[in-house]
Amino acid sequence: MDRTLVVVVLLMLAEGFVVAADQPGRPQSQAEKASANSVKVPGHNPAGTTAAYLAKLKAMPKFEKPLPFYTPEADAVLKCVQVFPADSPFNEDISTRPVAKNSEAMIATMKDRKSLACNSDMGYIIVPANQPLVPVQLVDYPNESDPGPYPMPDNTPIEGWSPAGKEKLADKQAKAEEGDRHVLVIDPARGLLYEWWQARRTDKGWQASNEATFDLKTNALRPDGWTSGDAAGLPIFPLTVRYDDVAGGEVRHAVRFTVHHSRAAYVYPATHKASRSDDPNLPRMGERFRLKAGVDISGFSPHAQTIARGLKKYGMIVADNGGDWRISVAPDPRIKGLDDLGRLKASDFEVIVPTGPNEGPRAGK
Repeated sequence: MDRTLVVVVLLMLAEGFVVAADQPGRPQSQAEKASANSVKVPGHNPAGTTAAYLAKLKAMPKFEKPLPFYTPEADAVLKCVQVFPADSPFNEDISTRPVAKNSEAMIATMKDRKSLACNSDMGYIIVPANQPLVPVQLVDYPNESDPGPYPMPDNTPIEGWSPAGKEKLADKQAKAEEGDRHVLVIDPARGLLYEWWQARRTDKGWQASNEATFDLKTNALRPDGWTSGDAAGLPIFPLTVRYDDVAGGEVRHAVRFTVHHSRAAYVYPATHKASRSDDPNLPRMGERFRLKAGVDISGFSPHAQTIARGLKKYGMIVADNGGDWRISVAPDPRIKGLDDLGRLKASDFEVIVPTGPNEGPRAGK
């Protein structure tokens, strides 16, 4: 066995780190099976990134109950969680990437609105290491889902529910309404992220259209051609603006956003398409946009400025079909001043040449 890997395993045992595959009743997910080397990121070291994850996790405060996204306790835990390795495509600085030749033509196809908008939609919950596992009935895409049971607590938020709203969480969980109804669960002790699409809690238990498990310790993607909670096959939680992002003064990751019309194609790091159109000027799933460096954001509110700076450095990724120019923000009442982002026009953005195994950060194409 490789010496580095031996050290990592010993460190995992010493810290009480439990691999999810060893949890009774929990089959191994695609993310755990996949080799991080398959992503071919320059300099990526799977054993090293696992060790880095564990090293940061040492400072995580102990907790025994699920932590909702809008609490200081959840913020404190996330400070100790490395959400994908530093060389992940989601954490990549793309501020100097070349602009795509058809950038203006692509932006011109996004017509249903002309400025940026925020969807305060993606809540999440953080579960402790002893969170009980429960079955979830997968009704539409079980063959493109990771096996359960899953650590989904009773107080799991559904997309669109806000603690500042009038609707009770239990009512939102049970409502048989249309919409994406995403659910995001983070298990930091195991370094795993669980995400569902069209989730609902019934008298017989939880059900959803599908489920995708991501290993936060590696750069492993979904199998080629597989969807996730998003049409692009991407994780949602790492691409959502959170309170700990804006409170810390920097959004250090890309942000997911939707487009009304997409092309029947996908580009790294996406793994799935959701269109029949072959128009070369429509954005592909995984297409990366960037706020132009010279756009003046000095008059924005502090939180809006923080998000806009992140869009200049890390950009935003086409993750699903929906309204044009809509980014995802956690529905956390502590996040303020988002209306200022509506002052960013379509012309303030540009499409970059994608990164990835064939067009990586050093390719400069």
